[in-house]
Amino acid sequence: MRVLKHLYVQVLIGLAAGILVGYLAPSLGVQFKPLGDTFIRLIKMLITLLIFCTVSIGIARMESLKQVGRVGFKTILYFEIVTTIALIIGMIVANVVRPGAGLDIDPKTLDPGAVSQFVTEAHGAGQRSFLEEIVPNSVVGAFARGDLLQVLLFSVLFGVALSLMAERSKFLAQGIEQFGDALMRIVEMIMRLAPLGAFGAIAFTVGKYGIGALQQLGLLILCFYVTSILFIGIVLGTACRWAGVGLWPLLKYLREELLIVLGTSTTESVLPRLMEKFERLGCPKSVVGLVLPTGYSFNLDGAAIYLTMTSLFIAQATNTHLTLMQQLGLLAILLVTSKGGAGVAGAALVALTATLSSHNIIPVAGITLIIGIDRVLNEIRAIVNMIGNAVATLVVARWEGVFDVETARAVLADPRGAREEEVRLMIEPGPHQAMQDMHK
Repeated sequence: MRVLKHLYVQVLIGLAAGILVGYLAPSLGVQFKPLGDTFIRLIKMLITLLIFCTVSIGIARMESLKQVGRVGFKTILYFEIVTTIALIIGMIVANVVRPGAGLDIDPKTLDPGAVSQFVTEAHGAGQRSFLEEIVPNSVVGAFARGDLLQVLLFSVLFGVALSLMAERSKFLAQGIEQFGDALMRIVEMIMRLAPLGAFGAIAFTVGKYGIGALQQLGLLILCFYVTSILFIGIVLGTACRWAGVGLWPLLKYLREELLIVLGTSTTESVLPRLMEKFERLGCPKSVVGLVLPTGYSFNLDGAAIYLTMTSLFIAQATNTHLTLMQQLGLLAILLVTSKGGAGVAGAALVALTATLSSHNIIPVAGITLIIGIDRVLNEIRAIVNMIGNAVATLVVARWEGVFDVETARAVLADPRGAREEEVRLMIEPGPHQAMQDMHK
C-alpha cells in the first residue's frame, strides 16, 4: 500500500475515477466541476505572490544588472525560435494531412452567436497595445487580477531596486524570501488536494462532452496529438539533450505535474511546484524565476501548434482556399496572437478568434466546429506548453553557464530519493535554504 502514498498514483486514481463517473453518469460528472475549479483557484491565489518573491529576490541576488538583461534576452530569443518552429510544424502537418478536407461545410450555416463571447474578448484584447497589456494601471490591481505579465514587470523592477539599494535592502530581501518559503509550504498543503481536483475536472470534461467527442472530428484530434508528441520528442528532446539531460528522465521527474495538468487542463496549477523542482534540479532561482513565469505568456508551444492546425482545419472544412502568401500572412499574425495565453484553459480559443478576425479570410464562425472538442485538444496542448517551459528553463540556465548538470543528472537518476528529499525538506526547511544558497 506504500505506492498509494505517492501523489502521482493518487492523481492517476483520481483521473481514472473521474473518467468512469463522467462516462457512466454524465450528469453527475458535470456536477463535480467545482472540485476542479476550486483546486485551480487555490493555486492561482498564490501564483502572483510567488512570482513576485521568486523574481525579485532572484534578480536582487544576481551578480549585476547586466546579467539580468543577458538572461532576459536569451530567454525571449529562445522562446521566439521554438514557438516559430511549433507554428511552422503545425502548418506543414495541416497542409499534408488536410484533416478538414471533405467536410464541405457552408459558412452561412454556422451560428456566429456561438462564438460571440470569444469575438468580444478578442476584440477587447485587440484594442490594447502591448505596452497597455504589460504596464498595469495599478500594481495592486495586477496582483488581484492575476495578470502574470504585469506582475512579472513589477517584480523585475522591484528586484532591480533591491539590487541598487544593496546593503540597505538586506533585511527587506530576507523578509521577502522567507515569505516566499512560507507560500511554498502552503502550496505543498494545497497539492494534497490534487487528486480531487483532477477527478472533478476530468469528470466534468467527459460528462459534458462525452467520449463521443473523441470520435467526432477524430482526424483533427489524432493529427494534433501525434504532432504534439513528435514535437516533444524531436524538438524539445533535442533542446533537452543540448542542455545536458535526457527528456525521458525529465518527464519521469515531472510526472506528478504532468498528470495534474492532464486532469485540470491548465499549466497554472503546477507553476509553484515547477519553480521549486527546478531549483532542486540545479537551476538558480534567478533563472527559474525569470524563465518559467515569462514562458507562461511567451512560450506556448502547444498553443502554437493548435492555432495553425485549427486555423487551416477551419479553412479546409469550409472550402476556403488559401494561397501560399495568405498562409504566410496567417503565420505572421500567429507570431503575435500566439503570445499571452498564461496557461488558462480556453485562452487559445480567444487567440484563435483574434487570429481569424485579423486575417479576415477564414470565416470566424468556423470556430463553432472547434468548440465542442477544444477541451479534448486542450489536454495535450497544456502538457506541451508545460514541457516546453520546463525545457526552456534548462536551456537558458545551460546557455548562461549556471546549470549544475551533475546535480540534475543525480536527481533525475534517483527520482525516489528526490521525492524523499522533498518530504524531508518540508519538515526541515533549514537545509533546503542552504541548498538554495549553494545554487546561488
